[in-house]
Amino acid sequence: MNFILNTDSYKYSHFAQYPPETAGISAYIESRRGGEYDNTLFFGLQMFLKEYLSQPVTRAHIDEAEELVTAHGLPFNRTGWERLVERHGGYLPLMIEALPEGMIVPAGTPMVQVRNTDPDFFWLPTFLETSLLRAVWYPSTVATVSWHVRQMIAEALARTCDDPGPVLPFRLHDFGARGATSQEQAGLGGVAHLVSFLGTDTVASLVAARRYYHEPMAGFSIPAAEHSTMTSWGEEREAAAYENMIDQFDGEGKLVAVVSDSYDLFRAVQTIWGGQLKDKVKAMKGTLVVRPDSGDATRVPIDTIEMLGEIFGFSVNSKGYKVLAPCVRVIQGDGINPRTIRVLLEAMAERGWSAENLAFGMGAGLLQKVNRDTLRFAMKANARQDAGGNWHGISKDPKTDPGKASKRYRQAVVMEDGAPVAVPLKDLGDRENLMRPVWENGDLKVDWTFAEIRDRANPNGA
Repeated sequence: MNFILNTDSYKYSHFAQYPPETAGISAYIESRRGGEYDNTLFFGLQMFLKEYLSQPVTRAHIDEAEELVTAHGLPFNRTGWERLVERHGGYLPLMIEALPEGMIVPAGTPMVQVRNTDPDFFWLPTFLETSLLRAVWYPSTVATVSWHVRQMIAEALARTCDDPGPVLPFRLHDFGARGATSQEQAGLGGVAHLVSFLGTDTVASLVAARRYYHEPMAGFSIPAAEHSTMTSWGEEREAAAYENMIDQFDGEGKLVAVVSDSYDLFRAVQTIWGGQLKDKVKAMKGTLVVRPDSGDATRVPIDTIEMLGEIFGFSVNSKGYKVLAPCVRVIQGDGINPRTIRVLLEAMAERGWSAENLAFGMGAGLLQKVNRDTLRFAMKANARQDAGGNWHGISKDPKTDPGKASKRYRQAVVMEDGAPVAVPLKDLGDRENLMRPVWENGDLKVDWTFAEIRDRANPNGA
């Protein structure tokens, strides 16, 4: 991996564009106000620091980059990159500060701030914008979507479930690996989801949690059918395919999920699960999770729950909501996004069903249908240091779009009224700065564990 090539084309000419007296540049990352959510769960920077910045630039990288960049039509700062190797062993002379990962941050609050530590490398902080911003916005956005869904489900469970604690962590399952653009994206987004939940089918997320956050096992799954394993039996042996799932995977306290819409979902529920295999389902040591996988995602899952209730019975909990018999539950994995989850939770409550009857599997809506503008992430320069070591605030303030105005001066983050708030570093006084060094001149300064991040994002499991 050649880090010199991990940027945008126009960055190669920027070393010649700053004022000649420039000795330092500071830049910061925030999710600007006006995105889809008012709060962001900050997550993912540590993966970038370990995977990318921990690898030194070499002379071979410089040679490769010079050939490509000059052929591309741009100037190449060979002197600067050679100085990096000679003076710093190829490690970037930068100070990167950040909030603790897992912190819930109001929009408009800096999460990361970077500056150079060697005056000859004033051009380096903004050279990182492409890679550093990408390393933060994507996992933070996925983590934020997942965290907000958790709050939504937690509220529904609090209203309709007697014991929400054990139920909540498994209500949203990550089905997104196949919809991601790469194994790396699946890992980055998948582990971001696991900050708030324990259910996943994205194996890359487990690898990422181990590799970057010291977590032996970040998530869990269950045996589950797909259409190929059901339709391979043929429609005439659909009941045998379902029965085989019970025979193969039923165990004490275990769950097994069976996609049941290969031919006719309602027939499968009523005449196979509720007819031919009814006694076998009722005798299970574990739980059958029926998976409707087609039709109106806001209606079919609840219709399935009601059919299963008629067949296998239900109880009414202390909050007055119906709970399916322990042998059956439902998971909806098609057409799920935050909006359909809200609709389903509200519809279940209106029909008198507890939210614990239904789990959700989200794929593209979790890992793929997000972009940098979902939370309006941006990285902007906020200060310039002169040759005398003095910092001067810089910012943009476009009259055609006031929402893109950036922060002036190097920033700090303090707690005010229980929430993180940005203040210019020069005005910090004796208040505690929540931004702390995480990287300095090739050294990783913190090493968060996944458990710490989870506790910070969801204290006491809340």
